[in-house]
Amino acid sequence: MTNRHRTRIGLIVPSTNTTCEADFQMVAPPDVTIHSHRLWITNDAMELDGMEAMNAEIESAAQYLGTANVDIIAYGCTTGSFYKGLGWDEEMVELIENASGGIPAIGTSTSIVQALRHLKAKKISVATPYPKWNNDRLQVYLKAQGFEVLNIEGEPIASKSGNQGINEQAPETIVEFASSLCLPEADVLLCSCTAWRSMEAAQELELQTGRPIVTSNQSMVWSAFRRLGVDKPVQGFGKILDELNKESHGYKYLSSSESD
Repeated sequence: MTNRHRTRIGLIVPSTNTTCEADFQMVAPPDVTIHSHRLWITNDAMELDGMEAMNAEIESAAQYLGTANVDIIAYGCTTGSFYKGLGWDEEMVELIENASGGIPAIGTSTSIVQALRHLKAKKISVATPYPKWNNDRLQVYLKAQGFEVLNIEGEPIASKSGNQGINEQAPETIVEFASSLCLPEADVLLCSCTAWRSMEAAQELELQTGRPIVTSNQSMVWSAFRRLGVDKPVQGFGKILDELNKESHGYKYLSSSESD
């Protein structure tokens, strides 16, 4: 019997989200374990006040995960990390790090931005399960980060299904919808939302569109694994995880404004 150290990833997720943890667990090596804390939100709390109430629990969630001595904390809600605009994404990461007692943290939006820059994306198509107000704010955020958003659209069924209902949409439906949105001039197709099962759809989307795919959970896995030096490529979930390799070792964390 070996006595190897287990690398522990802490997740902060909305209470309705059943996809983010599953995606991390699907790709984590045997010596990487996932530990989560849920933020209270209901299925129909899809407006700004729902985000505000949920995010009021961020510090206590970080404190709880801090007692588990996790190696990194990932905040797993895309809208919750961009809805206040540029600056809140990194402010939130700092809030988590301070509340947890200094444990490194990553956010969903900052992970997306880092992944897009890693892929040298300038022009992007964006597919989401969001209602219009989410998409409007996501577009503002991405433009502020320097990307040209060619188009952005919410899947019509998922966008009306509520916070928990988003988790129920099949990857095959996501492939059909998102592939139809990817414009020929797009460098990357972004699929936003940690509750949407788009990470499972990433490989098929890349085959159908001929473009790299970035998803919320995939980019967080990529960011967390690089930060932790977990360098074994993960096959079947898109280019950035396929190419995860020894460059992860010694990876210096950069803010979203500094990353490659």
